[in-house]
Amino acid sequence: MRDFPSCFGENGVQVTDFSSSGTGKNAQNLVICVYRCRIRVRPCLITVTWTKSLMGQGLSIGIDDSANQCLCKVDIKPWLFSKRKGSKSLEACSCKINVYWDLSSAKFGSGPEPFEGFYVGVVANKQMVLLLGDMKKEACKKTGATHVPSSAILVAKKEHVFGKTVFTTKAQFCDNDRIHDLMIECDMVGVSDPCLVIRVDGKALMQVKRLQWKFRGNHTILVDGMAIEVFWDVHNWLFGTSLGGNAVFLFKTSGASEEKLWFSQNIPSPSSLQWSFSQRFQDSKLQNPGFSLILYAWKNE
Repeated sequence: MRDFPSCFGENGVQVTDFSSSGTGKNAQNLVICVYRCRIRVRPCLITVTWTKSLMGQGLSIGIDDSANQCLCKVDIKPWLFSKRKGSKSLEACSCKINVYWDLSSAKFGSGPEPFEGFYVGVVANKQMVLLLGDMKKEACKKTGATHVPSSAILVAKKEHVFGKTVFTTKAQFCDNDRIHDLMIECDMVGVSDPCLVIRVDGKALMQVKRLQWKFRGNHTILVDGMAIEVFWDVHNWLFGTSLGGNAVFLFKTSGASEEKLWFSQNIPSPSSLQWSFSQRFQDSKLQNPGFSLILYAWKNE
C-alpha cells in the first residue's frame, strides 16, 4: 500500500520510503510536504520533496489529482542541484503549469529544507497556486503572477530526524498557528525503565513511563488550546528489528468536518503508522482536513 502519492510511468517520479529499510546511518535525510490546492477549480495535491544526501541537495515537485493519480512532476536531482535557479513548463489539468524556483541564496540548517532566502512557485493560468519561501516579491516579479492569498493548505508532512536521546524539529499545526519547537526525548542507555517525553516550546506535554510495556500507544495533548492526537511506536528502539531501529511518531489535528480517525484501532500497529497517509490523501477532499506530521526518528550510534 502506498505511503505518499507516487507517480509511475514515463512522466512519473517515485518517492522512496526510507522508513522501512536501511539503518540510521544510511537513511536519507528528507522532508516531504503535501499541500491541498486548486488548479482551475479542480482540487489537487502538490507534493514537495526536499532531500539531502552525500550527493547534495535535491528537490522534486509532483502534482496529483484528488484520486491520487500523477498529473506531472519536476525533479531536480542532487547532482544537478548546481542549477539552483530555473523554471519548467508542464501540461496538466487542461492548462499550462509553470514551476519556478530560486535557491541560489537559500540557507539550510541541518535538514534538507531551506528556512530562508528562497522561493518555489507553482503558477497556472498566471495565478499563483502554491508559493513557498520568503522571497515572495521576487517570485511574483519572475513569474508575472499577481500575488494573492493562496488557498493552498499544508495537510501532511513527513520528516526524518536524527539524534541519540533527543530529536528536534519545528511544526506549524495550522495555517494561522505560530511555528512551535517540537522535541522528543528518550534515553535508554543503562536505564532499566525508559521514559518517553514530548515537549512543545520547552514544556513537557506528554510523558510515557514503563515504556517497555507501552511501546505503542496514543495520547491527546493541547497546544495553544488545540487538541493534537499523538501516536507513537518505539518498538524498534527497544527491541530492535530488521526495520532499521527507527521509531515512528504521528501528530494529528482533526478538521472540523472530519468524523473518523485514520486508524481502525485505538493503538496502531507499525504497518498502520507507515501507510496511514494513504487514508489522509483519500480524505483530502474534506473542506477542513486538518494537519498531520509523521516523524521517523533514527538513533545515531
